[in-house]
Amino acid sequence: MLHRFVQAYRAFRRPGPTSMMGRGRSFASRWPSSSRVQPRPVASPPANPLREFFEGHREGRGIWKWTHYFELYHRYLNRFIGQDVHVLEIGIYSGGSLDMWRDYFGPACHLYGVDIEEAVRAYEDTNVHIHVGDQTDRAFWRRTLERIPSLDVVIDDGGHRPEQQIATLESVLPHIRPGGVYICEDVLRESNPFTDYVNGLCHGLNCEHLTDGGEFIAVDPTPFQAAVGGVHVHQFLVAIEMAREPPTILESVRRGTEWQPFYDPEHRDRRRRAAEAVERTLDR
Repeated sequence: MLHRFVQAYRAFRRPGPTSMMGRGRSFASRWPSSSRVQPRPVASPPANPLREFFEGHREGRGIWKWTHYFELYHRYLNRFIGQDVHVLEIGIYSGGSLDMWRDYFGPACHLYGVDIEEAVRAYEDTNVHIHVGDQTDRAFWRRTLERIPSLDVVIDDGGHRPEQQIATLESVLPHIRPGGVYICEDVLRESNPFTDYVNGLCHGLNCEHLTDGGEFIAVDPTPFQAAVGGVHVHQFLVAIEMAREPPTILESVRRGTEWQPFYDPEHRDRRRRAAEAVERTLDR
C-alpha cells in the first residue's frame, strides 16, 4: 500500500515546470470557441478617461496602443489620478502617450521618459524629464535613477525584446514606492522568455517555510514577498503591484469551534508522519 502511495506521490511531485507549462498551453489551445456559460447582464461600462482621450486624439503627436490596454491601465492606475504621482514611461516614440498620461493623472503628475533616440528630447518641458539611453544598459539605469527622486508608476513600452524587458524590470522595480505599479506592455508570442521570467517571479511569491502553531500557520515573508503585492498576467501585458503596506508576517488563522474530524491535531500529526515516511522513501 505504501509503495503505491509513494508512486502516486512521486508522479505528482516530480513533473517539472516544462511539462506543467505544456499542459497549461494544451488546455488553453483546446478552449472551446463557443461557451455554454451565459454572460451575466452588466450595466454600461463606466467612463474610461484614457480611452476617451485616445479616441478623441485625431491630430498631433502619435499614440499607438492595443485598445484592450485602456481598461487595464484604468484598473491599476486610477488611484493615482489627481495625486502627486511620479510616472516613468520607457519608449516615447512620437510623444503622444506623454500627453495622454499628463491628461489622465492631472497637473500634479511628474513625468519621466526614457528612449534610445535623441530626437525625443524635443518632448521635454517643465514636468516632463527626458533621459536618452539603452534600456538594457544597467549602468544607464543606475545613473538615471539617481536623478529620479521616486517612482509610483512605470510603463515599459520600449523595445519589447525579452532581454530589454528583463533588464529594465530588474533595474527599476526595486525603486518603486509601496503601492506603486509596474506595467510591461507587448509581451507577445508563445514561448516568450519574458513570460518564463514572470512565472519565476510568481514562484518567488509562492515560496513558503511554514511555522505550524496549532491555531495558525505562519510564514515569514521573504524580502520579495514583503515588497511585491501581486503579479498579474493579461493578454500581451504584465502588471506588478507593489504591496501598499509590506507585511511582516503571512498568516493562515483558524476561527470557530466546530470542525470536521479529518483535520484535528491528531489526524494532522498522522498525515505529517506519513509525508515524512514518503520523503524518506523518495530520498533513498
